[in-house]
Amino acid sequence: MTAAGPIGTLAVTENGNSVDSDWRVDDNGRGAKLKEHIEVDPHGLPLLWKIEGHSEVGAPVQERFIVDGSKGKWTSLDDSGEAEMKDSLYVPNNGTPWSANIYLKNLLAAKTLTKSALPGGSLRIEALREVSIGTGANSETVKAYALWGLDVVPQFVLARKGRFVASLSPGWVLVEDKHKADFEALSALAGELSADTLRLYTKKLTHTVDSPIWLTHARIFDPKTGTVGTATNVGVFRGTITYVGSDRPPADAQTVDCEGGTLMPGLFDAHAHLTDWSGPLSIASGVTFGRDPGNDNDSRLLLDRRIESGEFMGPRAKLSGFLEGQSPFSAHLGFVIGSVDEAKDKVRWYADHGYWGIKIYNSMNPDFVKPIAAEAHRLGLHVSGHVPAFMSSERAVRDGYDEIHHINQLMLSFVIDPKKDDTRTPFRFTALGERMAKLDLREKPVRDMLALMKEKKTTLDPTMSVFAQLLLSRPGKASPSDDTWLDHAPVVIQRQRRSAVLDVKPEQYSTYEASWKKLEATLRLLYKEGIPLVPGTDDMAGLLLHSELETWVRAGIPAHAALTAATLGGARLTGQDAVLGTVARGKLADLYLVDGDPTKDIAAIRKGRLVMKGSAVYYPDEIHEMLGIKPFASHVSLRRATAAISEPRSKR
Repeated sequence: MTAAGPIGTLAVTENGNSVDSDWRVDDNGRGAKLKEHIEVDPHGLPLLWKIEGHSEVGAPVQERFIVDGSKGKWTSLDDSGEAEMKDSLYVPNNGTPWSANIYLKNLLAAKTLTKSALPGGSLRIEALREVSIGTGANSETVKAYALWGLDVVPQFVLARKGRFVASLSPGWVLVEDKHKADFEALSALAGELSADTLRLYTKKLTHTVDSPIWLTHARIFDPKTGTVGTATNVGVFRGTITYVGSDRPPADAQTVDCEGGTLMPGLFDAHAHLTDWSGPLSIASGVTFGRDPGNDNDSRLLLDRRIESGEFMGPRAKLSGFLEGQSPFSAHLGFVIGSVDEAKDKVRWYADHGYWGIKIYNSMNPDFVKPIAAEAHRLGLHVSGHVPAFMSSERAVRDGYDEIHHINQLMLSFVIDPKKDDTRTPFRFTALGERMAKLDLREKPVRDMLALMKEKKTTLDPTMSVFAQLLLSRPGKASPSDDTWLDHAPVVIQRQRRSAVLDVKPEQYSTYEASWKKLEATLRLLYKEGIPLVPGTDDMAGLLLHSELETWVRAGIPAHAALTAATLGGARLTGQDAVLGTVARGKLADLYLVDGDPTKDIAAIRKGRLVMKGSAVYYPDEIHEMLGIKPFASHVSLRRATAAISEPRSKR
């Protein structure tokens, strides 16, 4: 369930030591459709596990695991292998949520509450507390747990005497049918469980200093010139940059020797649908500010308060309120509206609650866009979004869009018939892969659109790395946007991202690859024409912002220009360039230190050694280790004049 009601079902049939589950989801025109068969031994350890169907966006799924003597053997459309079991738990690449019941039973029976996993890594369960759910005859007390190792963030589950009852996250709940009326309470409970866990880690991993902090021997990246300077010193006090130059630190300062690394303004993510655990991922990658383009309103406003107070680690954010039209394909974030008057009322709600902008989505009636945009602009709000179905990107800009999200939303108008073709389904992805290669970027409609965007100063948030994954992922092969980080991630994540996303047949591979090349050419053209570009993820926070910048550089945009877009460009988009976006006296101390020079090798952007967000200091390797990610570099340390506050891990 989401706030809009049920979006799918998990039907489970048990028969002795076997269980069959049928998982079906329909949300925003997509959703997994999987059938699963599991056979277990008397202790609940799987002996056979079969899965077939389709993943969230349509890629076929066929997976099988079997215990053969002392070995576990697995095969799927993405990989195959075998290993000695040694009491390990198999983690399927495309299992249904009923997998959680298997993990619960086996982990709770383990003395250490931990088990090794196949094909790799480990699973751990953490008991949180007893909670009361349900009302009346359905009221009961169950136990809440955090499952670690299935992602880079914990999965929160409820259990009755060790048996799976629910999987929870704020705004999304899978629960036994008898509790289907309890969505709001369960969603709130998910928020509490997540908050309790994240609060502890934030306190542990946030380093605060009352005295001045001086970063010495730092080479500063200047987004205005696109250059990295010679080694200098940067002074910070109470969250503000107080000095840039060659003077020595004051006597009461605590210092950081940057060892000639590049000191950058904090990075900007233009497309961050932030949740609680996006915060650590963002901060560990130097992302200190961003724009959230639509979310669950109550959860997002609460998250903002928690980040601002320092209760949670996370980036500063400007919020765009989500507006969707009514249809069978509606996405259920923010508000789903049915009339212009209702839409205007919700625009005013967003303005009254401090939102920076609004985002219009796929099912909006095209005729509503102009009056919605006019009301938003009257209130000083930024207008952005997908191009609604049956509307062209040209009309969206003429009717008031300040920004278009995703390169496909800009370009689909030139490869489909906007008046007839429905883009509320995965067609908006497959049409891009099948048709983009044939588009001539010299055609008048494309040139006219570029001229219009230049005239209106329209921004594009292209999310290129997302489309690299959609168009170029193959069974057993990740997209190029994942190559530089995936081996650092848990094995579960590695398998997931070495899978196809769309149902692309081998005979279509060359077409999809040619379409990707045309998207790269499109991005180069937009850059050369001076269209404002801002980098965003719409995917895993932090790590994928680096992927976005790397993808831009591979497409032909100079590294310094990509870095400028990710710093000063984001500050200018959100009207914060007076306080963010450059390393200068008087600006907020949102800083990211990396090993190397990313203007010469963009991959250096991943080698974070220190992050500052105002008065808070973070070590990327500490956060990554907490999340199960292999660090990319060791951190530098804050030191007093005579003693170190925190030594590198290798010296502890």
